[in-house]
Amino acid sequence: MNGPISKYVGQSLAPRETPALIKGAGRFADDIKLDAPLYVGFIRSQVASAAIGDIEIEEAQGGEGVVAVHTGARMPALGELSVNPVIPLRTPLRFACLAQGSVTSIGQPIAAVLAESPAQALDAADLVYAELDEKSHTPKQIAAQSWRTGTPPQESAHSAACTVRHPRLAPSPMEPRAIAVRYIRKSASVTVYHSTQTPHRTRSELASILNIEPSRIHVIAPHVGGAFGMKASLYPEDVFAVWAAFHHKRDIRWTATRSDEFTSATHGRGITSSGTLDIDANGIFLSLSADVQAPIGPWLPNSALIPAWNAARILPTGYTVPHLDIKTRAIQNNLTPTGIYRGAGRPEANMLMERLIDKAARASGIDPFDIRRRNLLPPSALPHDTGTGNRLDSGDYARALDLLEKRSDYTRLKQDRHTRRAKGEHVGIGIAFYVEPSGSGWESARVTLNDNGTATVASGSSSQGHARETAYAQIAADHLSLPPDSITVLLSDTDTTPTGIGALASRSTAIGGSAVLEACQEIKHQQAKGAPYPITADIIYENKGQAWGYGAYLIQMSICADTGTPTIERAFCVDDTGVQVNPALVKDQIIGGFAQGFGEAMMEHIEFDGDGQLLTGSFMDYAMPRALDVPPLEMHSFESPSPMNTLGAKGVGEAGTIGAPAAILNAALDALAPMGVTDLNMPLTPCTLWSAMQKGQTT
Repeated sequence: MNGPISKYVGQSLAPRETPALIKGAGRFADDIKLDAPLYVGFIRSQVASAAIGDIEIEEAQGGEGVVAVHTGARMPALGELSVNPVIPLRTPLRFACLAQGSVTSIGQPIAAVLAESPAQALDAADLVYAELDEKSHTPKQIAAQSWRTGTPPQESAHSAACTVRHPRLAPSPMEPRAIAVRYIRKSASVTVYHSTQTPHRTRSELASILNIEPSRIHVIAPHVGGAFGMKASLYPEDVFAVWAAFHHKRDIRWTATRSDEFTSATHGRGITSSGTLDIDANGIFLSLSADVQAPIGPWLPNSALIPAWNAARILPTGYTVPHLDIKTRAIQNNLTPTGIYRGAGRPEANMLMERLIDKAARASGIDPFDIRRRNLLPPSALPHDTGTGNRLDSGDYARALDLLEKRSDYTRLKQDRHTRRAKGEHVGIGIAFYVEPSGSGWESARVTLNDNGTATVASGSSSQGHARETAYAQIAADHLSLPPDSITVLLSDTDTTPTGIGALASRSTAIGGSAVLEACQEIKHQQAKGAPYPITADIIYENKGQAWGYGAYLIQMSICADTGTPTIERAFCVDDTGVQVNPALVKDQIIGGFAQGFGEAMMEHIEFDGDGQLLTGSFMDYAMPRALDVPPLEMHSFESPSPMNTLGAKGVGEAGTIGAPAAILNAALDALAPMGVTDLNMPLTPCTLWSAMQKGQTT
């Protein structure tokens, strides 16, 4: 790290954008005032796989307030959405605003109505009839990668095996997808207000797909009410809205309904991972094999292959394993598209590893803490290049376990478990170590220092309620020796900020913050040379590689013998966060991640029937944790700076979704181990646990 981070970094200053939102002054995409906009109503497929026959639009075209009805067959050819090819893609999947020739999932847009009001658009959409000839669909492998290192052991003392099926999840941000397009006749251009994590990507992808000069597209991400990876990519509906604005030379608005979000926004998780871990008589890991299968929908968002990649390449996390045999496959099916969701494959990799370790601990009789400590990479081994192509950068992995064991009073918890089990209670303790790689690559910053003691920071990254304005102002204030309230931070506007990546993969503080820091250092350098005001520094910063945060979770759980109802009685975490710019914001990120990790482990699950029909299409059927559902989390942390970025920060935004589910599942299985229960699938609903208990009693 170049220079100390001391004056404001580490102070828990209040988030700068919070007061406006509390006062109701927030401005979201659906709040943008447009000039007599046309509203979009989409006609969506009601079947999972079918050939498209005739689409009858005449009655809808005559509807009140209807300006136009569009079908895929009548739209011009458009370009493709770019996809990050992190694993080799064998079969490209067609991206289309409106389905052409066939549909491949429930909820896929077939046609679109443009009308003068939302109600008129929806009424007219009901008048469109599409002839769909249902057909069968066979899942197919479209991408794969494998890694194999080391020599398989001749023999092992114990072998642990398991299969983990992650429930498919609906990211469910408070604000659904939304886009408002203002058409500017004078310049034949548009200003696009988009609820997105990646405004610069929105602009470049729209320009490419629509074959329009980027200068004619101005993108602003106003306040965004949550994203979690779901809003990292363009959707067919977004592209159609912008195409319609150019085609009709009118303002256009589309805001998704909750039903739209369940059926056509990307889902997360859904991965199935199987693995085997071989150990010797002393509990030392010898060999790990793993097979990851990740679902892919009818089209690929930008980061669609990331979960399949991460779920495999992050293995064996922070442990030493001499022999690896790991493969991952992306399987295309006719369900709703999948994409990145907070953690994006990291929870899946961590879950498999930690389940295998718990099974190995039980088979060998070694304490779960001890078997992990024996196999974690020591500080002297870092940085470490893994067999799956990663460089683990820095830290003391065992320290996280030691601190967790101490802070949770593990010895007392074990005694309490023993005492309560003797009384007939079902009580378990689960632990899990985790690693969290933040993103790699570049980010931009432009810092301007004025002669009146104020400064402006413009960043290519964005914010969806992360209080990034606060963090960047603190970094600039520290290095320019200014009070934080003299710093103006600009984000999420392609006209006022330099081209950047956006908010993804816990990368923004580590990479975006480092870009701000280096721009401030350049300002000071220019000052020292006597440069006149205003002094501006433009930086494109690229980190040296991924910064790997890590930590550990411990969960104490009891399960009601009569109903199977689980109760998390205690929850602890320890995180190595790297340099903390604002401790309060770090804690907020950990708590938010924990809540979503709790949701996956305990209650959330998207369900389809055998014909691809969605059975959980509303919050009446899909259970999300409420504030009262989430147990208190006792948080502890320490800081070991990452050498991979100038700031020394590590990502924490996904820590809770990575570490918590594995510890929760391990706790449930520990609670039911005396009954012979060895495997469970999430979510751990009372029904799931009660059924497992009944089977355990009969075996």
